Amino acid sequence: MTTAVPPLDSPFPERGPNAAADAARDQAPATAATAPRPRWERPAYLALLLGTAALLLWNLSASGYANSFYSAAVQAGSESWKAFFFGSSDAGNSITVDKPPAALWPMALSVRLFGLGSWQILVPQALMGVGTTAVLYAAVRRQFGPAAALLSGVTFALTPVAALMFRFNNPDALLTLLLTVTVYCVLRALDGAHTKWLVLAGAVIGLAFLTKTLQAFVILPPLALLYAVCAPTRLRRRLGQLLLAGLAMVVAGGWWVAIVELWPAGFRPYIGGSQNNSFLELTLGYNGLGRISGDEVGSVGGGARRAGGAGAGGGGGGWGETGIDRLFSANIGGQISWLLPAALIMLVAGLVITWRARRATDSVESMARAAFLAWGGCLLITGLIFSYMQGIFHEYYTVALAPFVAALVGMGVAVLWEERGGLAASLTLSATVALTAWWSYALLGRASGYLPWLRWTVLAAGLLAAAGLLIGSRWRPGSRTGGRLLRGAAALGVGAALAGPFAYCLTTVDSGRSGSIVTAGPAVAGGVGGPGGMRFKRAAAEGFRGGFPGGPQGATQGAPQGGFPGGAQGGPQGGMPGGAPQGGQAGAAPGVQGGQGVPGAAGGAGGRGARSAMGGPGGGLLNGTKASAEATAALRANAGGYTWAAAAVGAQNAASYQLASGEPVMPIGGFNGSDPSPTLAKFQEYVKAGKIHYFIGQNDGGTGAEGGQGARGGAGGPGGPGGGTSSAIAEWVKAGFKATTIGGATFYDLTAPVSGTS
Repeated sequence: MTTAVPPLDSPFPERGPNAAADAARDQAPATAATAPRPRWERPAYLALLLGTAALLLWNLSASGYANSFYSAAVQAGSESWKAFFFGSSDAGNSITVDKPPAALWPMALSVRLFGLGSWQILVPQALMGVGTTAVLYAAVRRQFGPAAALLSGVTFALTPVAALMFRFNNPDALLTLLLTVTVYCVLRALDGAHTKWLVLAGAVIGLAFLTKTLQAFVILPPLALLYAVCAPTRLRRRLGQLLLAGLAMVVAGGWWVAIVELWPAGFRPYIGGSQNNSFLELTLGYNGLGRISGDEVGSVGGGARRAGGAGAGGGGGGWGETGIDRLFSANIGGQISWLLPAALIMLVAGLVITWRARRATDSVESMARAAFLAWGGCLLITGLIFSYMQGIFHEYYTVALAPFVAALVGMGVAVLWEERGGLAASLTLSATVALTAWWSYALLGRASGYLPWLRWTVLAAGLLAAAGLLIGSRWRPGSRTGGRLLRGAAALGVGAALAGPFAYCLTTVDSGRSGSIVTAGPAVAGGVGGPGGMRFKRAAAEGFRGGFPGGPQGATQGAPQGGFPGGAQGGPQGGMPGGAPQGGQAGAAPGVQGGQGVPGAAGGAGGRGARSAMGGPGGGLLNGTKASAEATAALRANAGGYTWAAAAVGAQNAASYQLASGEPVMPIGGFNGSDPSPTLAKFQEYVKAGKIHYFIGQNDGGTGAEGGQGARGGAGGPGGPGGGTSSAIAEWVKAGFKATTIGGATFYDLTAPVSGTS
């Protein structure tokens, strides 16, 4: 060991023979940051950041507008400062997205500066990924040195779900960055009991709340408890610092909430996702406790537990089985779990090795232990909530775990490498490499026909590396041969551990992802890259009612022989039907072959499908339609004379037409058509005042809110959470205005009522 902290060597400064110097060093900040930087560090760090940027920016435009729901809000915010502030779905400010707007702000500013386009929307997300890598590197380096930090950074960058979400426009990218910054700030605060760093951590959590509401608070309990117990100062001061940090959190996250709640409801957009136009109700219900209990009134899966019970969705409503193994399941395992077993082992090993440290000192060992407790506590509490939450759960949520897993891997390898001369440490390190290789082999085998040579190579290399680590560690100390064997085995083990997730990352960036439900990597057996995986087929077979698919009327007839396109391979990767089985870009594809009642699928051969009232051909609840050139031209014609060029049921379809035309399109009922906004009376008032030009219905006389079966609840139909508001509007339009087909979509000119109606 040297004070330069060489690669994969001791994270702890060496204790020399000079006792006075050692005592003086104990009074300095207990970090590896004060050690001289090895010459290789800066080039390696630069390569890490450039490599992360290259991975996230490669082929970025293939995803187009990614999630049109958020892209439309970005476009609206780039044109209207009011829409920017509230996070409105349209520049006419009829309704907001169902999240607070912080994640939209960087993208909206980019579009305001550089114009509307895929790159302008997604580049800020990719830069957040680079920023998260940099913050993670800095956090790990302070106590464990540059080699551990480099390993953590590479592990994070090559996590498949991270490669997906930092190329996508959902709020999870900014949330993950802010959660990582929070842990970094808490660790800086612990290193000397610095008030400013703890207050900064509170402010960052407040901003995270404005990104994805209560999910930001998940990591608060372990971090607050850690500081209260371990900060090197008296208890009274620790509690006072925590109160100040809490105040900073309330101010940073509460100013926007206070303005929205105090703003007269008639002069601001409706709060999307709520049932009574209240952001607080949205926060505590649909976006909050409802995600835990499954009682999400107004959601795409709302009412699953109330109507169908836990068994209706296998313990998680329509969102998959819950349980301790959920993160390792078919549809989630390949997103995040490649190194999750290793991270858990490293957490235990790191705590065992560092537990001898005293709490109230600034020793290197105590700060290292605090780092394990911080990252490990965040991993455990977030993982447990994801594993057992009964409400809406998407695979990409697991990106929040990626920095925690990566940090523990880097730190754990560092402390085990230092202790490699001991039998317990060498056995743990060797067994972890072997277990990781086996798990990669299992995950790669879930994707039928996907690089079969790779899974066997990974397994063989991992087992060989494990043997080399065990043998090399037992070699005579100081032996050049033993040292070479150890270094070679370590390099081989790292390569074997990261080869599988790296392949998944390359598959992810090689093709676009779009829609509301996206996954990284190839389609897997029993998984889901959009509706159509095993959980949806099981829900349909068991008569799942009240949630997705099918709303209150259920979806008992909606899944034929393997569900949606994609069958046993888990459906498309891009959201609603249309993705290629191996990760292609989503688009319009055939719907259910002879089924009824599944929202959003285009009606396929042999059946009425479930086109619903959510838009034109190919449109749906979870992915928008494709706006034709004729429809786009019609929307642009005389658009300046209207507040909204058109209105359509469901935000995804409205977003598609808005993005194509550049003109505001009102999303009736919000995301899934179930919000009571606008009411029928308010819509009639808008029409009478000449504020809306067109209502965009469906292409034919099929199902949906215009008078059939289909997605009655999911589209806000009769009996849906929104009280049938969107269905009532669609029926009123159908009865009073003539339908015209424009570019394959049904348009109703709201300025030209049928004679004798109003």
